[in-house]
Amino acid sequence: MADQEQAEIRLMVARLRQEHEDFDAAINAMIETGCDALRIQRMKKKKLVIKDKLSKLEDQIVPDIIA
Repeated sequence: MADQEQAEIRLMVARLRQEHEDFDAAINAMIETGCDALRIQRMKKKKLVIKDKLSKLEDQIVPDIIA
């Protein structure tokens, strides 16, 4: 993988991590304020989608090594 591609992937990973943390903070705030459970569940699903994207990108950076 070229250095430029890897740098772009690392930048996307950083953005997704920040977005994941933002969703986490928003979900916690919604729980504290007693927001609708359905809205909280939808936010959690969005957070999970971000986590899945993050995992796929991280796997591209560090490939599995068969031992």
